[in-house]
Amino acid sequence: MTPNLSRLLRPRSIAVFGGGWAANVVEQLLKAGFDGDIWPVHPTKPDIHGVPAYSSLDALPHAPDAAWIGVNRDATIDIIRALSTMGAGGAVCFASGFGETEDGTARNAALLDAAADMPIIGPNCYGLLNYLDGATLWPDQHGGARVEQGVAILTQSSNIAINLTMQRRGLPIAYAMTAGNQAQIGLADMATALLEDPRVTAIGLHVEGVGDPAAFEVLAAAARKRGIPVIALKVGRSQAAQAATISHTASLAGSDAGSRAFFARLGIPLLASLPELVETLKLLHVHGALAGRDILSMSCSGGEASLVADTAETRNLHFPPYTPAQSKAIAATLNPMVTIANPLDYHTFIWGDEVAMTNTFTAAMAPGDAQGFDLSMLICDFPRTDRCSVESWEPAVAAITAAAIEVGKPTAVVVSLSELLPEDQCMAFIDAGIVPLCGIDEALAAADAAATIGEAWRRPPPPSLLATAITDTPAHTLGEYQSKQRLAPFGIPIPDGAEAQTPQDAADAADRLGYPVAIKITGLAHKTEAGGVRLNLPDRATALAAATHLLTLGDTILIERMIPGGLVELIVGISRDPVYGPMLTIGAGGVMAELLADTATLLLPTSEAEIAVALATLKVSKLLDGWRGPPPADRGAAIAAILAVARFAEAHATTLEELDINPLIVCEKGACAADALIRIRAA
Repeated sequence: MTPNLSRLLRPRSIAVFGGGWAANVVEQLLKAGFDGDIWPVHPTKPDIHGVPAYSSLDALPHAPDAAWIGVNRDATIDIIRALSTMGAGGAVCFASGFGETEDGTARNAALLDAAADMPIIGPNCYGLLNYLDGATLWPDQHGGARVEQGVAILTQSSNIAINLTMQRRGLPIAYAMTAGNQAQIGLADMATALLEDPRVTAIGLHVEGVGDPAAFEVLAAAARKRGIPVIALKVGRSQAAQAATISHTASLAGSDAGSRAFFARLGIPLLASLPELVETLKLLHVHGALAGRDILSMSCSGGEASLVADTAETRNLHFPPYTPAQSKAIAATLNPMVTIANPLDYHTFIWGDEVAMTNTFTAAMAPGDAQGFDLSMLICDFPRTDRCSVESWEPAVAAITAAAIEVGKPTAVVVSLSELLPEDQCMAFIDAGIVPLCGIDEALAAADAAATIGEAWRRPPPPSLLATAITDTPAHTLGEYQSKQRLAPFGIPIPDGAEAQTPQDAADAADRLGYPVAIKITGLAHKTEAGGVRLNLPDRATALAAATHLLTLGDTILIERMIPGGLVELIVGISRDPVYGPMLTIGAGGVMAELLADTATLLLPTSEAEIAVALATLKVSKLLDGWRGPPPADRGAAIAAILAVARFAEAHATTLEELDINPLIVCEKGACAADALIRIRAA
């Protein structure tokens, strides 16, 4: 259940405890114009920055809505207990030396006991900045200003929060909050509480670690319900369980694959940098989630048009071409020398002519009877104001503003460098309903993320993750034959086969199965690398010779009928993440698995539709369609086999350590698990 943070986030009375840092909090509250009660508490000072001080907590007029506590860790616990007892609305704990230190575990427990049901943020954090109401429970400088609505930014790092408030890109910040140690309230809980404020337009998270996936699931569901987009910048790497990594799958899953899969599942795009986070928040603040991925780019420079096209190659965005009729309508507004395309280089023939530019922009943004673009971007770099004049840019500003109003679709003005768009002009564009985006790459990242959110909201909400706990019993590795026998009842196709301990028994088994056959040593995780595999053995003599050699490597060999007509090899497997639980990984398989590292990861439970989408994102997916000559492989059979692997993992969620099928051979008709390995615990 999300804690009630309403009094702490939007207080009418604030108590401040401590010395120098606490005095800074009082100073920032006065500077922000907080019009509620400010109650400094200090045993000797009569006032702090002119605000009358109280000698003790007991002297306060009544329980404060919020408190900022800047004393040592032991005194912090005492004050928290007293505040909780008197019914305060919540507190920020500034002190360090709790859960982040070796000797702080007991104090952390004491802090939580003292707080009881009262919300606390931290410890070891700066606090919160509420720029809507001027409630700045913050002991340092910050760069924000009062706003009527805006985005919320939440971080685990106080310094990152400060830096983000210092941006000069026009982003209106409603809240900035730091989570610190998250002893009681996590980042996701804080974000969920902020969704209750209708003045919040979007939420950006700077995440170092996901401690409670269920809390993020609650956040994503609440954000979807309220139509408030959430994005994240995930730093650090989750430490996936590697101690018993015996399969290709576990090594391919990667340390951050679980986080990427988790946030994608929730419809929370992951951005790659702080500039991307800021620009995406701006786009979401002005336009919200985008309805699709069709983008228009306009500029007066061929260089900028090419730069946009090249940069977009790494993004899932579309630049639809104009039809002949649409091109004709746009061309009628331009010089005959201009080539009509998307991205559009409209040249400088019309520069400075507001009417002509308005006509061109409107025609380009509203192509005939088409639906139009999901985002129209005008690349327009402004000159520096200390050495140059911006007068000749005014017609372009007026023209794009008029065109945006006429067309009524999401519109952006994009500059190639953040320095090329003054902050006051950014704010003017936002007031006009146009999003100013600083940086071409950042603008395209923002469009991609906003479209991703729109797509996620159009899908059914995801189910909750499987429980991450695993049985505390010894784990053991099943041989290939035993692994396949465990998989077959779940609908995973396996080849006919038998085990043998002597060359003669192996040859007899090969005769029964029918040639050609494969013979493999069992008990090795990476048989190919160890020389433990012989394929396409055509007769008894070759099978006997192969079996004789392989039995020098181990005690038992597996004889199987070769799988005919293989076209594509995939790897399909399950590994465990300590935070997110079982992860399904699919990718290019066979001996190329690690070399290509062409994989996609899904968390469980999953669906046939999710698997189909993930498979389509792989480079190897083109081979399934018959790349350069071969017939198409049976994509449906591959998806069915992968789904069966997921169902096996879901059924054994509390005992399965690892599962590895490499390769899953996909044929023109059907698919078959050529090799399999399972590591599992006793139930």
